[in-house]
Amino acid sequence: MTDDQQITQRIAAKALIVNDKGQILVLREANTYEEGTNIGRYGLPGGRINPGEPFLDGLAREIKEESGLEVEVDQPLYVGEWWPVIKGNKNQIVGIFFLCTPLHQNVTLSEEHDDFQWITPGETNKYDIMDAEDAAIQTYAELLKASDKVRRRKLLLS
Repeated sequence: MTDDQQITQRIAAKALIVNDKGQILVLREANTYEEGTNIGRYGLPGGRINPGEPFLDGLAREIKEESGLEVEVDQPLYVGEWWPVIKGNKNQIVGIFFLCTPLHQNVTLSEEHDDFQWITPGETNKYDIMDAEDAAIQTYAELLKASDKVRRRKLLLS
């Protein structure tokens, strides 16, 4: 990096929203999103936290704005990092992904998105999913596999 390059560093709160069928909500970025760098690609709800905004408040705000959903926030799942150029400025975005449960499933998209899907972790190859989001979904899939192994062990021992 040269001295004349400014990097804006931001924190993003992202949600891996899992419904009662084990499906994950993904949203497709629309070409109407003015800061869009992933137009046509699917990602998880969430976005950048405003300076001074409490993290979990920002997560709830972003989820509500993008999907119309209210959620119960569970545990942090994954931390990712990406480097988009937004309006000519280089950005470093550090995203913290949380497992969440929707309180309802009535999705209402913002102008930033033009489609949504509820998918299983095994269906990610059917969609053009952003890299950090895909890594978070794969981390969730590994967590599910580990939980299943523990559950099977317990059954065998009982």
